[in-house]
Amino acid sequence: MAAPRRSAPARSAIPQVPWRSPRPAPIVLVSGPEEICAERAIFGIRESLRTEDPSLEVSDIDASDYAAGTLLGVSAPSLFGEPRLVRVGGVERCSDAFLAEALAYLEAPQEGATVVLRHTGASVRGKKLLDAIRAGAGGGIEIACPAVKRDSDRFDFAAGEFQHAGRRIQPAGLRALVGAFADDLTELAAACQQLIADVDGDITEQIVDRYYGGRVETSAFTVADTAIAGRYGDALLALRQALASGSDPVPMVAAFAAKLRGMARVAGSREPSAALAARLGMKDWQVDRARRDLSGWTQDTLGMAIQACARADAEVKGASRDPVFALERLVTVVATRAPFAS
Repeated sequence: MAAPRRSAPARSAIPQVPWRSPRPAPIVLVSGPEEICAERAIFGIRESLRTEDPSLEVSDIDASDYAAGTLLGVSAPSLFGEPRLVRVGGVERCSDAFLAEALAYLEAPQEGATVVLRHTGASVRGKKLLDAIRAGAGGGIEIACPAVKRDSDRFDFAAGEFQHAGRRIQPAGLRALVGAFADDLTELAAACQQLIADVDGDITEQIVDRYYGGRVETSAFTVADTAIAGRYGDALLALRQALASGSDPVPMVAAFAAKLRGMARVAGSREPSAALAARLGMKDWQVDRARRDLSGWTQDTLGMAIQACARADAEVKGASRDPVFALERLVTVVATRAPFAS
């Protein structure tokens, strides 16, 4: 007998608003684990309301340590009718008292009040409240802040920082910047904002190197780029610098894997970059870069490098007692295009 099908999750009935373009509403659900995006969204809502009326009253509530009556008290109209912004944190840890009062509030939101509910998604606590909001109770909107985990997500995040500011960064500069801050989205955001504030005109790889050269030199992608370009000595030196600065072997192998995977996907195709990028779900510049990286490579050497990368991935994750040696062997195979004898 076939297993019963699981029903698909109900689609949200309320508007989904990008975190880069937040707007006020009687109820604003800011959901998802990416804190830097949530902070930006909530800050944007506050600034929008304050621009409309500088007398805005701002109140903060911790849903996990909630005193009965607080929500209604801070959202109620004051004597002079100033607009109110109520920021509620920790909804994923909310108390029973808050849950009950928040559900009641959805039935009759206070006029002139904007209530922002922050739920990280770390638990199912408060799900009844989230379901009610998403079903349309209270006339709310949702601002989703999903986790930024993949390399492509980081590139999109950083590119969005410059695009939102009306600035241009060259693809090589963007790659260098993301490679330098691959492990910390908050630092990446701060670096983007510093370049936007300090630099006039287009932002180039040379400018990124001048600001963050110490980090870029030891990034995982620098090691991979240098090895793929066939600069064996420079690749080994970059590897040593990266390890000395505390880089972890696992993401370093992941950088090689990302590069080699991109090269393999575009190898042999003569489609225009835009068409190939659309078909493969890549960016135009990623296709162009992968094609440049393929210079000097053959189908056989690329396959050999991919196999070496798979072996190194297993070894740095516990299959070998010496992850550094596994990295050195990977760099040797990739940079020299030659098999490495065990």
